Amino acid sequence: MHVANLSLTDFRSYDTVDLGLEPGVTAFVGPNGQGKTNLVEALGYVATQSSHRVANDGPLVRQGAARAIIRSVVVREDRRALVELEINPGRANRARLNRSPVSRPREIVGLLRTVLFAPEDLAMVKGDPSERRRYLDDLLVARTPRFAGVRADYDRVLKQRGALLRTAARSRRGGRSGRRAENDAAFTEAGAGDPLSTLEVWDAHLARYGAELLAARLELVEALRPLVAASYAALAPSSAPAGLEYRGTLPTEPGADRVTLEQRLRAGLLEVRDAELERGVTLVGPHRDDLFLGLGELPARGYASHGESWSFALALRLAAYDLLRADGGDPVLILDDVFAELDNQRRRRLAEIVAPAEQVLITAAVADDVPAELTGCRFDVAEGSVNRVR
Repeated sequence: MHVANLSLTDFRSYDTVDLGLEPGVTAFVGPNGQGKTNLVEALGYVATQSSHRVANDGPLVRQGAARAIIRSVVVREDRRALVELEINPGRANRARLNRSPVSRPREIVGLLRTVLFAPEDLAMVKGDPSERRRYLDDLLVARTPRFAGVRADYDRVLKQRGALLRTAARSRRGGRSGRRAENDAAFTEAGAGDPLSTLEVWDAHLARYGAELLAARLELVEALRPLVAASYAALAPSSAPAGLEYRGTLPTEPGADRVTLEQRLRAGLLEVRDAELERGVTLVGPHRDDLFLGLGELPARGYASHGESWSFALALRLAAYDLLRADGGDPVLILDDVFAELDNQRRRRLAEIVAPAEQVLITAAVADDVPAELTGCRFDVAEGSVNRVR
C-alpha cells in the first residue's frame, strides 16, 4: 500500500498544495513551523479521521476558511482509490470515494492504513491511561474498521448514561436539574422519564458495547505482547524486557468471551450503583481501563529513563506495524520528527527496521537528521511551499 497523491485545500497552514508521491522513502525537510507535520497529519486523518495533535477538528481548518479538504490517491495491489474528506468544524464532515459520496465518513476508514510515529507518542508511556486506550482502540479500528462503529456506540451510550447519572445525583441531593436538553435526550432514547427507572436500560446498552470492545482489546493485547517485547529488545538490547498487561475495572483474562464479559459488566455496574449515583459518573467499563507497560518488574511510567521511554513508545508503534502487515499489505509508515529525538544507536536501529516498508514518509528539520539507510525522494518545505528536490 502507498499514497500516490496528496492534495490539500485550506488545511492547517496550506491554502492549496498538490503532491505526487512514490513508493519508498520520502522526506519532507525544512525548519520547524513551516508545515511539514501538517502534510503527514492530513494522511493520518484520512486513515483514522482524527489528528494525532489535536482533539477536535477546528484547528485543522486554515484561519479564515470555512472548511478544509483532503484528497489522496491510495494504491493497493495495483488498485487506485481516490479518497476525499471535507472537514466542517461544528457540522458533519463529508466524504467521497472515487468521486461518489458515502453516507458516513467512517465508511472510508481502512482504505488507507498508516502507522504514525511522532513526538506525542511519548505520552503513551508517560501520560494518562487515555493515551494507551486510544492506542489500542485506534489499532483495533485500523485492523477491523467496523470497530469505529462499536467505539462510537459505546461513547454515545456512556455520554447518555452519564447525563442520567448526573440528574439522579442532583435529585438525591435535592438540587435542581441542569443541562435539560442533554438529559431529555437520554430519557427520550430510553423511553422513560424517571432517571432511576431507566438506568437498567442504559446498563444493558453499556454492557453490550463495552463487552465487545473489551473482548477485542484483550485479544489485541495478547497479539501485541510478543511483538512489543521483540521490538523493544531490538531498540534497547541492554534494558530490562518490556511487557504489557491489560488492567480493567473488572477481572479479565485472555480469551474471555463477549457473553461472559457482558455479564461481568452488568454485575459490576450493579455493585457500584450507589457510588455512581453519589458521584454522577460511570465507574465501570472500558473507558476507565489501562494498558500497563512494564520494564522487568517495574512500571515504565515513572521508572523508565527518557531513552527507555522513547524505545517503548517506538516498540508499540512497530508492533502495530507488524500486526497490520501480517493482516495483509504494508501500511504506510510515517515518522514525524522522530529521529531528532533519538541517539545515534536508536536512530540507526529504527532506520534498519523501517527501511523495507513499501512507503515511508519522514519529516525532519535538517537533512542530516534523516539516516543514510533511508534515502529516497526529498521535498523542501518553507514559507508555505513544498518543492521537490531534483
